Amino acid sequence: MQIFGVDIGGSGIKGAPVDLERGDLAHERHKVLTPQPATPEGVAGCVVEVVRNFDWDGPVGVTFPGVVTGGVTRTAANMDKSWIGVDSATLLSRELGGLPVTVLNDADAAGIAEMTYGAGRGRGGTVLLLTLGTGIGSALFTDGRLVPNSELGHLELKGHDAETRASVKAKEDHELTWERWAHRVQRYLQHVEMLFSPDLFIVGGGVSRKPEKFLPLIEGVRAEIVPAKLQNNAGIVGAAMAAKAAEAAKE
Repeated sequence: MQIFGVDIGGSGIKGAPVDLERGDLAHERHKVLTPQPATPEGVAGCVVEVVRNFDWDGPVGVTFPGVVTGGVTRTAANMDKSWIGVDSATLLSRELGGLPVTVLNDADAAGIAEMTYGAGRGRGGTVLLLTLGTGIGSALFTDGRLVPNSELGHLELKGHDAETRASVKAKEDHELTWERWAHRVQRYLQHVEMLFSPDLFIVGGGVSRKPEKFLPLIEGVRAEIVPAKLQNNAGIVGAAMAAKAAEAAKE
């Protein structure tokens, strides 16, 4: 069975049909740059472009980098503030000509995919997926059950929003070496571990393609730390899973 997934990020919007039997993309993903400013109308236009690139005519799952409840976007740390309070599921469905649309937090989507098909498969206890990219997203699971919209990238770290210190964007903006950035990530993981005592950290986002560059440099964290197996496609897969679940709930 195939369902379409779209992953909205602070720098790019990417999507593809997903083969939910395999937990992988059915076709090579199509990506466009996130418009600046990233307004609801501008981003919706990009989502339409991605979906129509495949002539898709069915349910669509969409991730959003912020808190999402009942299809409404509640925060927008790395998007235009005009997203706050928008019924994004209704907006995107309308722009897509009435196709059913399910919207959820981007890290939650990645976490759902990793827990089903990837590094968290079969793992009990407390598992935390962290997506390192433009910001830091988080997905918290206890015995396989998601606690939605955890948004742990906004914890305070040394007097700053954590994602401004330890995201990939922070590494690039401050031209940090892998060693210096890994030390910041380490401090962040230690802080999160103090609060939640996870059994496993899964590190996702685009940087999960290069785990050898920084994971071996992280010390002083009790929990196991592994890279995401689905890497930067996890959000697309999780979005498709959410859309399938929403359709099943209607039956």
